[in-house]
Amino acid sequence: MTPHRPAPTEPAPAEPAPAAPTERPTSAGPFDPAEIPPPTEPPASAEAATPTEPPAPTERPASAERPRALHRAGRTAVAVLALLVAAVSARYFTLDPDTFLADQRTVYLAHLAPLLLHIGGGVTALVAGLPQFLPGLRARRPAVHRWTGRLYVLAAAATGLGGLLIAPHGLHPPLAPLGFTALALLTLTTTALGLHHARHGRLLVHRRWMLRSYALMFTAVTFRLWLLLLTPTPLSPATVYTSGAWASWLLNLAAAELLLRRRPREVERVQFS
Repeated sequence: MTPHRPAPTEPAPAEPAPAAPTERPTSAGPFDPAEIPPPTEPPASAEAATPTEPPAPTERPASAERPRALHRAGRTAVAVLALLVAAVSARYFTLDPDTFLADQRTVYLAHLAPLLLHIGGGVTALVAGLPQFLPGLRARRPAVHRWTGRLYVLAAAATGLGGLLIAPHGLHPPLAPLGFTALALLTLTTTALGLHHARHGRLLVHRRWMLRSYALMFTAVTFRLWLLLLTPTPLSPATVYTSGAWASWLLNLAAAELLLRRRPREVERVQFS
């Protein structure tokens, strides 16, 4: 009899070893770095890849250039007209009676000394006053500026004094002579005030008064333009002459005051100093 053998038993499967705990890196902040997703970069676009061109320089609009062009044209016109009138008036020094005003020829010959004082001062002041408008004159050539200014003051005093002496003998009394007398007094006053403020170092005020002085001096131009433009009109010669004796310098003074009010910084920088 064969002995009974027990059935072989299958070995029990081995239990898996517990996995070793993984260490997490310590974080100094309150959030676990493992929980924070890595930053994502935005996809590069085609526009970002291409280099950007520098912006084109902006051009000054034409509307900004227009006032500058008008200002330059005005200064040029003042200089040309002043030199032209000065050249025409200098003919009086030839002492040729044919160069005198026909209606005033007898009066001029009888008062030749005050006439030449008035004309000579006016011609010199018209010319000597022009360099004072050059922006860089007092900065680069202060001595030239001072000497031309002194020459202008002497010339303005001469034309004002001669005007006071010759005006009472003018045409169409009493209105026209009164207009020229007022012009002579104002020329002397504004020039004296400009000199006074310059000697006391008040240069900004000095420039303003000297601009008014030259505006009155420029009456030699505007009065002739007044006669030239209004003589062909139906107005009588007496009306044209008398109105010009007042309007020619009143318009100039009004223009100077308008310039002083609307462009004070430019006047302080450029004009008489």
